[in-house]
Parts: sequence; structure tokens; C-alpha cells
Amino acid sequence: MRLGPTESHEQRLEWLRLADARDENRVDRIFDDLLADDMVRFEQKLDEALKPQKKYLAEEELEIYRRGKKLRPAMLLLSARMIHGAEPVPEKVVMAATSLEMLHVATMIHDDIIDDALVRRGLTSVNARRGTNAAILLGDMQFVQAIRTFVEAIEFKTEMELVKLVLDTAFRICAGELDELQTDPTLDTAALRARYFEVIERKTAIMFGLACETGVSLVMGRTGEARRIGFYGRRVGRAFQVVDDLMDLLQDEHDSGKQRGMDLAQRRITLPIIYAMESLGADHLLSRLMRGGALSPAGLKECLEAIDRTDATARAYADARHQAIDALTYLDPFPENTYRDALREIAMFTVNRGF
Repeated sequence: MRLGPTESHEQRLEWLRLADARDENRVDRIFDDLLADDMVRFEQKLDEALKPQKKYLAEEELEIYRRGKKLRPAMLLLSARMIHGAEPVPEKVVMAATSLEMLHVATMIHDDIIDDALVRRGLTSVNARRGTNAAILLGDMQFVQAIRTFVEAIEFKTEMELVKLVLDTAFRICAGELDELQTDPTLDTAALRARYFEVIERKTAIMFGLACETGVSLVMGRTGEARRIGFYGRRVGRAFQVVDDLMDLLQDEHDSGKQRGMDLAQRRITLPIIYAMESLGADHLLSRLMRGGALSPAGLKECLEAIDRTDATARAYADARHQAIDALTYLDPFPENTYRDALREIAMFTVNRGF
């Protein structure tokens, strides 16, 4: 698909639906073939980790876990298997994968509170259904249980450094979210672009890197290998976030599980929006809106249509693809096997989903 100004929004949606089905099938094969046994163990551990919370979690909260793509746990397991091989991985690897999924859900619940989002994964968000106070506590509960689960996975004193790494990651995610909220919209577009990549490195990419680095470390991989696979994960995470931000502009609620144009409505300055601001100029409604101008449904619609007429989505997609291709170079020194191939597939899935 060419993401340029010549296609209508309806044409783009149709391409997205067709391509998503194809790419989802390729990733499903990784789960069904390479990780089938691991994912059974993962689901069992996740159920155990959620059990102490069952009296507080409604069916909708549990459904959030069920509907997740489980991409971060999969990357942790594949990274471990790339070193460990086809034999069953240690229990601590599965527990770490469970912990990171819970940490991810915790960040999503808090994100929805910040955004006042109504929809998450096609479901009513926790804050919309149960209120801000309950959502904050449920998000905190997921975070605490994630750390408890990770600590229980640790076997050796040397692995305690990984606990610090998880806590450092959680701190940086919070810092990234705060940095995003504090972004000065009056900065020029070059400064906004630099700020954007700083933010997504902290709020998204770092957790992908943590997943991969943890997987290698827990099967006694060398320090250099763990760092290298962490670089791979962070670049995949950058690509993933850019594409997520593109989806906000290209997909509707039925496809993406959230309202189209939510970033615009929240004045969240994402990469495609930055490129559109640059193309349309400082006097355009879009730039005025992002810098605090009055918002109306008609104005939001006008901005979305204006973005469609620029090459902003194409430029942002090119940046995402560059990050994914760069990620592949970090896999080259690892032994050739089906698990490394699967990590390559996942890197490209992050940018091919819908494109």
C-alpha cells in the first residue's frame, strides 16, 4: 500500500483490513507452531498471577488480558529460545513473560485515564466503566502484581539485576508519559520530532527492549547478547509506536478498538501529526488546534481530511519501517534458527500490519 494523498480514506481502510488479516495469520503461525507449549504455560501462569485479584476484577478487565496480542511475552520467549533451543524453557522465563504482560496492562489502564479514553481493545475502558479512582487502583494493582511475579521468578543472585532493570523500566515509562504531557506545542516541528522520539523511547520502546533482554538473560545468555537483543527490541518498539500513531489517523473504531482521531482530540503530538503540521503550515487549523485552539467536531473532521491530503502518513511510515529494518541488523550475530527467523517476522509485522 502506498500511503500518499491519492487514496481516499475508504480505500485505505480496505487495504488495512486485507493486509491486517494476512499479517495476523503469519504471526498466529508463530504462536501456534513455535510457541504453542510456551503459551499454554504462559496462560496458566497468568491465571495464577491474576487469581489473588479475582474478587476485584470484573469480567471486562479479564477480557482485556484475553484480547491482547501478547507480543511482548512472545518476544521474550523467542529471545530466550533463540539461545536456549527447542527444549522446554525454565519456569522463570514463563513467569517473566507473565510479569511483563501485566506491566503492559497496567500502563494501558493508566494511559486511558490520562487520555480519558472510552474504548480499549474494543471494550469500554476501565476508567469509563468504573471511574477514575477505581481505574487508578486497578492499574496500580496490576503493576504491583507484575513486580511480585517477576521477583518470584528470580533464582540466582546475579539475576537480581533484572529486578532493578524492570523497576528502572517502569520509572522511565512514567517519565515518558510525563514528558509527553509536558511537550511544548509551540516548538518548531524539528524540535517536536526529536521530542517525539525521546518520548516513545521511554514510554514504549524500552519495554520491548526489556522483554528481549530479559529472555536472553534468564537462559544464561552472555551480557553482550542480552544488550544486543535489547537494542533489537527497542527499535521494534519504536516502529510499533509510530504505526500505532498512524492507526489512530487511518483506522476507525471498528478496526482499531478506539476512536479515530483520538490523538488529535487529545492534542497529542504524534509523528504523522508533526509532519502534517510541517506540510500545512503554522497558520492552518491543525497547527492552531495542536497549540491550544478551540476544538469542535467539524474542526476535527477538517483536520483529518487535511492530513489525508498531505504526505504525512507516508513520511511517518517510512520512519517506522527504517526502525524495523534497523532492528534486523541486531539479529545477524545470533545463531540461525527458527526462533531468530520468527523475531525477524515480528519486527516486520510491526510495520506491515495494515500496510
